[in-house]
Amino acid sequence: MTRMRTLAGLFENNRKWARRITERDPAFFQRLSEQQSPRYLWIGCSDSRVPANEIVGLLPGELFVHRNVANVVVHSDLNCLSVLQYAVDVLKVEHVIVCGHYGCGGVRAAYTNASFGLIDNWLRHVQDVRDRYADVFAKAADEDADVDRLCELNVIEQVRDVCQTTIMQDAWRRDQPVTVHGWIYDLRDGLLRDLECTSSDAADVPDAYSRALAIVERGALKTGDGS
Repeated sequence: MTRMRTLAGLFENNRKWARRITERDPAFFQRLSEQQSPRYLWIGCSDSRVPANEIVGLLPGELFVHRNVANVVVHSDLNCLSVLQYAVDVLKVEHVIVCGHYGCGGVRAAYTNASFGLIDNWLRHVQDVRDRYADVFAKAADEDADVDRLCELNVIEQVRDVCQTTIMQDAWRRDQPVTVHGWIYDLRDGLLRDLECTSSDAADVPDAYSRALAIVERGALKTGDGS
């Protein structure tokens, strides 16, 4: 008879976590169960080292999250589009954040043409970004630097893809206040950096895209200050 693994330690961790939250705020879970009204949608990578809520210091209920390998936004991906549509049209989030990260295994696999099976088809989208900016990589010092640049460029491209969805275009057409941002997280220091491809209107998108590309090509990225 096969012995089942119940992961008892995780249940114990959950009890301790719930107890800490309740001690700090006895009504927290009651409020949480009654509604969710996040101001932010986070589209990020599935990487276990990038916990969305924690790195921006937000509690459950404050950040609506969609994650996939290499934080890709594909116009035929109904999963991602459904999350975006619900966040924008129903939850009325004010900010959509596409956040990539340095050291992304998916981006490195795309850059090096590594093969892992089914996921190769998904990472083809990141390879398209690599191929589009081949001249940028020719200037980099080494493979690690190239992969860092591809992580940044991938975010910029996905931000543009978000902005080009009918969901965002319709929201902006009806003057809904919602802004799209592109950020990147550094595993090496725990800090976020703003790629400055921020758009609050369809008219903002071309300039924001060009500005972000120029910053990446100059290597002038700074840690964000939230302004």
